[in-house]
Formats: sequence, C-alpha cells, structure tokens
Amino acid sequence: MLILAVPYVVVAQSPITPQQSPPDRHTEATDEYNQKLEQLLLPRETLDPEAKDYRIGTDDLLDISVFEATDLNRTVRVSADGNISLPLIGNVRASGLTSAELERALEELLRRTYMKEPHVGVFVKEPHSHAVSVFGAVRNPGVFQILGSKTLIEMLSMAGGPSDDAGDTVIVMRHSHQLAAAELPSSSIAGSDVSIKGGATGDSGATAVGTAATPGESATEINLKNVLESGDPQYNVQVNPGDVIKVTRAGVVYVVGEVKRPGGFTLKTNENISVLQALALAEGLTRTSAKSKTRIIRTDELTGARSEIPIDLGKILGGKAADPELHSKDIVFIPNSTGRSALYTGSQAAVSIASGLIIYRP
Repeated sequence: MLILAVPYVVVAQSPITPQQSPPDRHTEATDEYNQKLEQLLLPRETLDPEAKDYRIGTDDLLDISVFEATDLNRTVRVSADGNISLPLIGNVRASGLTSAELERALEELLRRTYMKEPHVGVFVKEPHSHAVSVFGAVRNPGVFQILGSKTLIEMLSMAGGPSDDAGDTVIVMRHSHQLAAAELPSSSIAGSDVSIKGGATGDSGATAVGTAATPGESATEINLKNVLESGDPQYNVQVNPGDVIKVTRAGVVYVVGEVKRPGGFTLKTNENISVLQALALAEGLTRTSAKSKTRIIRTDELTGARSEIPIDLGKILGGKAADPELHSKDIVFIPNSTGRSALYTGSQAAVSIASGLIIYRP
C-alpha cells in the first residue's frame, strides 16, 4: 500500500469582498497535474463494438439475425449472468466472446438439431459492459466505456484530471466481473464444449461456449504524485472494464478576512492543524483585524448545518486561551475592526469568500 503525505501549502490571493462573485478558477498545481496527464497520456482507443476484438459483456444489447429463418431474429440484452436467451436454443453464454465467436457458437447449435447450413449474424447494438467508473476529486466524474484495458493515467485524463481539492491518494477497486474470458483461445469457443439446453433458464441451463475466471475483489491505493511525476510504470496500473477509480479529496482549511494572505490550505493525510498554525500559513494578521471577534465556521458533514464558534485570537496569541484544533473544511474568519467591519457580519459572507479562494497544491 503506497500512501505518501502531501504537505499543506500557502494559498495566495488578494482579499475578496462579499460583493464580488467568487471566481471560477482552478489551482495552479492542479493545472500542472493535468498538463502532466496530457504529456503522459498514450493515444486512446475509441470504443468500437464492431471491432474484431471487442468482447461482449453483461448489459450489452445485441441484434441476432438468422438469415435462413428470419422469425428467429431477436434483439436481446446480455443478462447479469452473461447469457442470452433465443428461441429453439435456450440460454447461451455470450459474455466474454467476440461477435464472430458468438456467431460460430450459434451456428453450431442450430446445425446440430435444426438446420444444415445456418448463417448467423451478431451485431452489438449498444455496448454497456466495458465501463469504468471514475469519481471523487476529478473534474468530470462519470462512467466511461473502454475497449480493452487502459492505464490509470488514461482514465484520469478521460475524467478531466484531478479537481482543485484532490488529495494524495487514488484507489483502484477491482471487481470479480472483469472479462477474463478475453484471454481464451478461439478454439475453445465452439466444439466439444457446446451443448443444447432447450428452453432452460438460469445458470444451470446455460450453454457453455467458454469459461470465465472470476478473480476476487480487491482495492489498490496509489499515490497521485507518484503516478504523475515518478515515471515508474508500477504506479501507472492497468485498469480493466468493471474497475472503479476513486480520487480522494484533500482536507482543506480556510483563513479569510483580515489576514495578509487569505486562502485555503491543504492538509497532509490524516493531519489536523490548529488556529495558530493556520494563521501562520496565512502570514499573520493585518493591522485592522478584530482579534477578539474571530470565529470558526464549521459545517456538519452529516446534516450540512453551519455553526459558529467564537474565539479570541488575542488571548490565544498571548497564551491565555487554548489553541483550538481545526477540522477539514473549517473556515477561520477574522473580521475588520474599522468601519469596513459591516462587510463581514455573518458566516454567509465568509463562506462566500472562502468559496472563491484558490487552493495551491505542491
């Protein structure tokens, strides 16, 4: 398991007043990450269900045509157990086969009982089985159809790269329904292992036209910086259909208001910082800060409700009060002591300011 800490860094931006709309800007370091993705990215294949090596999988929609008996033509969807059901034949294993291999298997089944020289056509009308899910701290999370295997870098690029709040860890979860049958030789598809199970349903009635391995589920944690910067192929792992990729989110605390460099600060893995540490990252207070009116704005992760915790920075700096520990997504809000203090009267203003700050990553 490879989990390396990403140090928190200072975020720099001019103070933003509540009247300004939060800018829609990405972090410099995230842009660098995404530039590295483009540099490392290999040419991507498109998902072409008509390609000779495309292998059918669960949920694919197939058009089956029997040219000598058009009443047998069907549009069928591959079931969760990898089978399709056809008149006269019953259940036939389709998952893991190419269109040509399934055509030969169906022709063999029809030839044994019903027809002398059947001609079957199989067309993948809608491919749905070669999906990889990418979610978490990426710009465009979603489900992506792929042909064959891809590298982790390719999949991250398809999802738009890491988002501003991306953490230091990528988790690749592998599931047992990957199509290991792709490794089978074509000679094992139709022949002595083909049998007729007329009208039966379920696994016990499926026609065996190949076998598929079912590896156990597992999860691999990889450091994002190693993937993008080390150049070591062991980090750029292969991703297969059925895998799930999660990019973890970094812990971030914000310091806004009357500080010299307001902004957000990313945390190391499993790290917490105190108010004074966050204040140091913001390069200290301005001359017009109202230290005694400082507040910590905290959001409940379960309910989304915000609460305000009043603190006196003057007493904390003087060692007369404890230095509170901050949680991820906390906002330390230092209002102005002059006439401009009216601009900073509530948590909503502070939250609006924090949402527009840039988060710089190392």
